[in-house]
Amino acid sequence: MAKLAMPPHPAEGLYDPAFEHDACGVAFVAQLSGVPSHDIVSKALTALRNLDHRGAAGAEINSGDGAGILMQIPDAFLREVTAECGFTLPARHAYAVGTAFLPGDAEQVATTRQRIEELAVEEGLTVLGWRDVPVDPQSLGQTARSVMPAFAQIFVSAAGERLVGMALERRAFCLRKRAEHETPVYFPSLSSRTLVYKGMLTTDQLDRVFPDLVDERVASAIAVVHSRFSTNTFPSWPLSHPFRYIAHNGEINTVMGNRNWMRAREALLDSDLIPGELSRLYPIVTAGGSDSASFDEVLELLYMGGRSLPHSVLMMIPEAWENNASMDPSRRAFYEFHSTLMEPWDGPACVVFTDGAQIGAVLDRNGLRPSRYWVTDEGLVVLASEVGVLDIDPATVVRKGRL
Repeated sequence: MAKLAMPPHPAEGLYDPAFEHDACGVAFVAQLSGVPSHDIVSKALTALRNLDHRGAAGAEINSGDGAGILMQIPDAFLREVTAECGFTLPARHAYAVGTAFLPGDAEQVATTRQRIEELAVEEGLTVLGWRDVPVDPQSLGQTARSVMPAFAQIFVSAAGERLVGMALERRAFCLRKRAEHETPVYFPSLSSRTLVYKGMLTTDQLDRVFPDLVDERVASAIAVVHSRFSTNTFPSWPLSHPFRYIAHNGEINTVMGNRNWMRAREALLDSDLIPGELSRLYPIVTAGGSDSASFDEVLELLYMGGRSLPHSVLMMIPEAWENNASMDPSRRAFYEFHSTLMEPWDGPACVVFTDGAQIGAVLDRNGLRPSRYWVTDEGLVVLASEVGVLDIDPATVVRKGRL
């Protein structure tokens, strides 16, 4: 059975996948009050369409390099649509959901779903049910449509106990890693906090292909969007952004060494928080992934291992601390200590990150990728790789600047 998840491409002629790069457009929209609304989702989709020039398409203008959105789980919406599917969800944050990319014909899809359910039981999870995701592929070009998987959302909760927060996130993490290693499935996300819709799309196609996104019941206080320009790479459904925790504008130049170091460390990894033998989850970094995908996988491991998300991000993308005499000594000590644990993931990059509860962004130590932000008097926060992603009345802006 063919694997969907980030297949490696062989070197051919002057092309070598070891030298892949990308440069894209990224933005986030958030509400400081934390109150979810469809307005945030709608504004994020508008920002995405305004980043169209940062994305790309193939020979067909309607087969895009990639576009996507990461947002908080729209609990009220999912509660209603799953009731229509014949099952009931437990309390908010007591279940995890993810959209499975399922390649192959109907028989292959059924076989994959059955194996995922078996793995869920092995990982101490109960499959509450599946929901076939509504999809309208009419706007897609033949290239994108020819490799488009089937889409189904799986809902899981802890078996025999009520787990919420990171305890449930870690079990979902284990299920997802094993499912992707042992079946051809790919999960853009599998979480009790966040949900990702993405694909081999143009910015204008995202909410047309996935009509869930225009449903007024779909609400979030946080949304990250991304328009992909896969320079010297092959676009694919899994390699579109956002990933589970990040969306990325730029490239990691040191990624080959970073991946090798991560692979070498697998024999030393240990955790009292992630259940079971970690070896069943290896490799942590999936072969054939982009620099962004690899970054996301390592960030996820650090986060699942007990560090906060900002802590994990700054371990991977430290400031230029070595020769900065004016840096606060405690901050310098933070970077100096972590330099003994992990080498920096260097390159011109703006990385937006979120776990569904908090959202942020960081530049590489040289600050070579632009990123600007605005905060309005109504608590709207917008950050993007360039100005103009949203039409904001200047009179409402209480703070703005360059990251």
